[in-house]
Amino acid sequence: MTRMRLAPHPMERVQITPDLGFSRIAYGMWRLGDDVDTSPKHVQAKILACLDQGITTMDQADIYGGYMAEEILGNTLRAYPDLKSRIEIVTKCDIVVPAGRHAEKARLKYYDSGHAHVTASVEASLRLLGVDHIDLLLLHRPDPMMDPEETGRAFDDLVQSGKVRALGVSNFRPWDWSLLQSAMRTPLVANQIELSLGCIAPFTNGDLAFLQERKVPVMAWSPLGGGTVLGAGGNEKLTATLRLMAEEKGIEPGTLAVAWLLAHPARILPVIGTNTISRIRSLSEAVDVRLDRQDWFALYTAALGHEVP
Repeated sequence: MTRMRLAPHPMERVQITPDLGFSRIAYGMWRLGDDVDTSPKHVQAKILACLDQGITTMDQADIYGGYMAEEILGNTLRAYPDLKSRIEIVTKCDIVVPAGRHAEKARLKYYDSGHAHVTASVEASLRLLGVDHIDLLLLHRPDPMMDPEETGRAFDDLVQSGKVRALGVSNFRPWDWSLLQSAMRTPLVANQIELSLGCIAPFTNGDLAFLQERKVPVMAWSPLGGGTVLGAGGNEKLTATLRLMAEEKGIEPGTLAVAWLLAHPARILPVIGTNTISRIRSLSEAVDVRLDRQDWFALYTAALGHEVP
């Protein structure tokens, strides 16, 4: 069931820094290497399907696809260089897994937020992507071994060198954010966290409030809860409520789940990943959905599993 878009709303832009804006919805490329077709022509078709809707922000990480996803995107940008000026690239570093270029060096999965690793990771990303700068670099996970002075210096150096335009983090709690920021001259400008109807804790545990207070953009990974909110072993009450409301509004349940995030005043940026072109073409449909407060709380209540206090 697909709703007709008689008067689509234009894609909203969110200002990350004074000279860097992102599309309200970002395209997640973590499964880019899982597709049977990773050719530049096919990846170009995905990017063009995004651009046709005003989705310009591409979300990457060094480890995606066993360290292959950045190169797949880079091959596309080399084949179609006009795309470079039409997109913003987000990538991440500090997770090390025994695969790809680290297959022989890493004995296990671990984190490395040290100056040498962060710098080398960015250099590798620039080379693989075939670009001269990264728009937003995120530290992928809080590192329990992090030396904030060393990591902060690495981040500052990358901005000063022009290799990175803006800096942020991913999966950081407020205290992790404050620790790293205390050792940096450059402001952190984004946090990408797990946030969906299947992961609602950030709405009340202080994570979202901390970022809202500082007017920091919130990027939401796994906005469909890895499929659990749609019935893949998740909350049956939530799935039923989501499906019923979606049917009443004439939209897909997944579109409604994303619209629920978009309705929040924190101006959340969902990061949505799919390799199916037809699904990519429908990513922006959530922008057209309008939810009132009772709609929002009906879904929130179902996610909670009980009435709000």
